[in-house]
Amino acid sequence: MFFILSKILAFLLFPLSYVFVLLLVAAFAKNAKRKRKYLLWGIGVLYFFSNSFLINRLAHAWDIAPVELGKDKTYSAAIVLGGFASDDSEGRGMFGPAADRFIQGVLLQKTGRVKYILISGGNGNLNPSAFREGAWARYQLKAAQVPDSCILIEDQSRNTLENASLTKSLLQKHGQRGPYLLVTSAFHMRRSVRIFKKMGVDVMPYPCNYMAGTGDFSLSEFVPSADSLNKWSFYIKEIIGLAVNYISGRG
Repeated sequence: MFFILSKILAFLLFPLSYVFVLLLVAAFAKNAKRKRKYLLWGIGVLYFFSNSFLINRLAHAWDIAPVELGKDKTYSAAIVLGGFASDDSEGRGMFGPAADRFIQGVLLQKTGRVKYILISGGNGNLNPSAFREGAWARYQLKAAQVPDSCILIEDQSRNTLENASLTKSLLQKHGQRGPYLLVTSAFHMRRSVRIFKKMGVDVMPYPCNYMAGTGDFSLSEFVPSADSLNKWSFYIKEIIGLAVNYISGRG
């Protein structure tokens, strides 16, 4: 039930939903003054969420800063959270915008910073197909010439809470001890670390896939951008998710 409610809530929080509702009300309003009011509100909300200046400042404040690992310091495992791949209409897997999670995990293993690379991800869709991200990622790791003996796969989780609980069981089964490197997108790291530590998994954040700009001011940041509108969806979901997990005691 919690999983289904979280998906519905996330959909209702998409910024474009607010704009659509306001413009829809304006379109059907019979009173000219009210029509103009909702139309202006719709345009205002659209501009608020579509300019890069605001979302970049939020991202810089929210994202976990890049981590520099200690010289010659090694870890037993890199826990790479799913969300970097999905399937097409024919069920074939493909990398998505968050593929940097996978890349950084492979680099950590290839450079000897971790012994194991653990991929945690099943299928988080409300109407899931047979595709399992972790299982698909195993073949990609082999293609990258990561030894099978260094690969751990968890392919049943649907969200970050299940990532943490099922990963914990898998690591215990293989006798691995922390701290582990937790690899996920920078916007997702703050909530993920809290959940994993609440679950008793000793993790150190290793963020990647940064979505914000450089932080330098530019007038171009005030030009409406569809990309900025999309970014807000990720951060709103994370902020609400962190609040809900805190209230419920889950993270």
